[in-house]
Amino acid sequence: MAQFTFGPVEFYLVGLEGDRPSSGVLDALGELIEAGTVRLLDFVVISKSEDGEVTAVEIEDQAEEYGLGGVELGAIGLAGEEDIAEFASLVPAGRAAALVVLELAWAKRLAEKLAGSGGEVLAVERIPAPVVNGLVDSLIEE
Repeated sequence: MAQFTFGPVEFYLVGLEGDRPSSGVLDALGELIEAGTVRLLDFVVISKSEDGEVTAVEIEDQAEEYGLGGVELGAIGLAGEEDIAEFASLVPAGRAAALVVLELAWAKRLAEKLAGSGGEVLAVERIPAPVVNGLVDSLIEE
């Protein structure tokens, strides 16, 4: 059987109301981490001034200050400069966002089994929850 160090990884850009994650954002991540559903690999706070200047803060050195004390980051630096620049373009001027890199721990075993049996994932498409829920709601109304 194939053995992987990591399962599939997703990057999430989460808009923030201030310059750091709220307790609600941290609680949501914490629940998934504690349940073993995901593993937090990297966490970067991206801020964009009103004039468009971008600041990126890697959380590894300031985990306590940002409310992530006690959370181990599994692959610090996985969000590289190019990733940060690409996601920063989506942050509105005068706002901040967290670039959260999550390993889908639940999918690691599936990936290992598929690879070990000769299976090859040819494509994956993620449909955002609001889109799925809106579609299902519209189907129910019909």
